Amino acid sequence: MGKGKVILVGAGPGDPGLLTLRGAEAIRSAEVVVYDRLVSDEILDMVPPNAERVFVGKRSGEHSVPQEQINELLLRYALDGKLVVRLKGGDPFLFGRGGEELELPQQNGVEFEVVPGITSAFAVPAYAGIPVTHRDFCSSVHVVTGHARAGGELSIDYSALVKTGGTLVFLMGVATMGEITGGLVAAGIAGDTPSAIIENGTRPNQRVTLGAVSDIYALAKEREVVSPALLVVGKVCALGKRFDWFGALPLRGKRIAVTRPRGSAGTLTDKLRALGAEVIAYPCIETEHIADNAAATGALNRISSYKWLALTSPEGVRSLAALLRELGADSRKLAPVKLAAVGAATAAELEKLGLTADFVPERYSAAALAEGLAKRIGRDERALIFRAEDGTEELRDVLGKSGVAHDDIAVYRTRCVSAKRDVMAAALRDKSLDYVCFTSASTVRGFAESLAGEDFSSVTAACIGSATAAAARGRGFRTLTARNATIDELVNVILEGK
Repeated sequence: MGKGKVILVGAGPGDPGLLTLRGAEAIRSAEVVVYDRLVSDEILDMVPPNAERVFVGKRSGEHSVPQEQINELLLRYALDGKLVVRLKGGDPFLFGRGGEELELPQQNGVEFEVVPGITSAFAVPAYAGIPVTHRDFCSSVHVVTGHARAGGELSIDYSALVKTGGTLVFLMGVATMGEITGGLVAAGIAGDTPSAIIENGTRPNQRVTLGAVSDIYALAKEREVVSPALLVVGKVCALGKRFDWFGALPLRGKRIAVTRPRGSAGTLTDKLRALGAEVIAYPCIETEHIADNAAATGALNRISSYKWLALTSPEGVRSLAALLRELGADSRKLAPVKLAAVGAATAAELEKLGLTADFVPERYSAAALAEGLAKRIGRDERALIFRAEDGTEELRDVLGKSGVAHDDIAVYRTRCVSAKRDVMAAALRDKSLDYVCFTSASTVRGFAESLAGEDFSSVTAACIGSATAAAARGRGFRTLTARNATIDELVNVILEGK
C-alpha cells in the first residue's frame, strides 16, 4: 500500500461561507478528517459519509487529545494510505500549530499540502464593523497570542506594542484578558483607548462588547464572555457602532430549522444565513427513486398516448431522467408530449435535461397546476402525472373533478430520517427555535415523526404552500404560508413575520 497524503485545511473563523473553495474541495475528497472544536457543523456536513471522523478538540486549559498524539495520528493514517484532512479553525499557520503538525509527515516522506484559512484576527473584527487598519487612525496592525504554554506565563512586550500606535488583536486571550489589558495600561497606553471583545465572531450568536481598554475586562466579566473570543485594542474600535453591518441583518437572533433533504437545502439555507439567521440543518426526509417501476416505464413506452406529462417537483424530474436511462432513452423520447411543471424550480430541473416546460402556473401549487391543465386538455386527451408516492392528492382530485382522464404514477418516495434528533429536541424544549421551514407535507411528516412526543406549539412553521401549512397545523404548529411556492417567497414570509 502506498503512502497517503495530509492536507492541512484552515476552516476559517466560523461562518461556513468563509471556507475557501480549495478547503471545501479537500474536505469532500477526504478519507479521514481530524478536526477541532471550533469547526462548524455546517462545514463538517461536507465530510463524505464514508469518511472517518476523529475529534481532537481543545478547550482552554483542557486538551482532549495531546498535541503530540494528534501529530502521530496524522502520520499513522497517512502511512495507511489514507487521504487525511486536518481541519483547523482559522488559519493553520497563524497560532494554529500547523507547522508542528507537518513535521512528522515531512520527516517520513508523506506528501502534504496546506490550504490557508481566513484568520479570525481580521475576519472577526470585520464582522463587528471594525477595520483593523484605517488611514485616519493607524498605520499597522499586530496579531498577538493571548495563550501561554501550559504551566508558563505570557511573554508579551507591552511597551513595544504600545509604541507602535497600531491596532492590537489578541487571540485566545479570554483567560488572560485582565493581565493583557493591565499590561497595556501599565506600559502607557491611554486608558480611554477604544477596545472591543468579540465573542463567537462571524457566527449568528456573535456578541460584541465595546469599551475603553481600562474597563473592557470588567465589562467582559459582567457579560460572562467565554471562548472563543478575541480582544481588539485601538482607535479603529470607535468605528464599530457605525459599521456594524452584521449586527443589523434582519434575521439576527433568529434560530431557524431547515428540513429539506440534504442535497436540496442549500439555496434556502444560504439565503437565511445571509440575512443573519442561525440555521439548523435538519434533513428529516430522504428521497429515493423507485426502481423497477413497471407502471412508469410502461407509461413512457406509450408516451404518444398522452397529451401532457405533469411533474410536481424537481425530484420528479430527476426520477424521470433515471427512468429514461433505464429504458436506454433520452429526452427525445418525450417529443410527442407537452410538459407541465408545478413551479420554477421544477421547470429549471427540466432545463437541465434540455427540456422546456410548456406550462408553469403563475401560482406554484398542485391545485393551480391541475386547474391550468384542465383548461388545456381536450375531452379525448389524457394526462400523465409523475409524482411522489405520498404526495398531495390535490392534482389528482382537481383533474378528476374536471373530468380529465389521467394516469397518476409514483416515481419516487420519501422516508423519514433523524440524524440530529437530540439537537432539535433540545431546541424545542428550551424554546430557542423560532421557525421551522417546510417545503412539502412530507417534510412536516418527517419532522413530526422523528420528534414524536415533542411539543411544537411554541414554534412557527414557515410553509411553502397551503397543503404544507395544513399538514403543519395538523401537527400543532402555528403557521405562516408563502404567497407563492418559491424559496424567495418562503424567506419573505419569515421576514414579514419576524
